[in-house]
Amino acid sequence: MKNKEILRKVEANEGLTVEEIIIYQNEVKPVKHVYGKYGTLAKKYLEEHNFGKYLSLGGDLPTYLHNIDKQADEIYEVMYKNLSAKPENKKTEDFLKNVQIENSIQKEIEEVILNELVYVE
Repeated sequence: MKNKEILRKVEANEGLTVEEIIIYQNEVKPVKHVYGKYGTLAKKYLEEHNFGKYLSLGGDLPTYLHNIDKQADEIYEVMYKNLSAKPENKKTEDFLKNVQIENSIQKEIEEVILNELVYVE
């Protein structure tokens, strides 16, 4: 019964005592969102460099960041397929050369993703 009264007070934006706040925090656990690499980078960028956009997204922030991760995955797949098909990126007998090729492909893709999705105003 007391928990329902506390929830009603919170919804009505009424003041709570310290005891009621503790009960509320135990009753209502915060939702923890987990983002991928690019969603996390985008969140950090918004917090540090574009706080107005960060605040304006409000409750839509998790959706926005999950979409960035999804778009980054799609860009990665398409670009990897296209870049690895280029003649200069074909696999060779030399292991170290193959590693260099793979690293250069990944670096190029990451640069595009960061510039097009993450670090945007």
